[in-house]
Amino acid sequence: MPRRRRSPPVTLAMGAKIKTLSDTGMCQHDMAAFFRISQGRVSEVNTGMKYPGIEPAQPEFVFN
Repeated sequence: MPRRRRSPPVTLAMGAKIKTLSDTGMCQHDMAAFFRISQGRVSEVNTGMKYPGIEPAQPEFVFN
């Protein structure tokens, strides 16, 4: 039987970026795909189960 894939743990920096993206209205499944984690991990951050007191990260702007 094949081994189940596990979602990597959400770091503090990822949690702050998830909060930022959540404030912009991005869907949880899109955030999960972006960070290559499960949608459940994103939900844990958004509901406050993980990193409840974390502030959203400052948006990063890239100018070329």
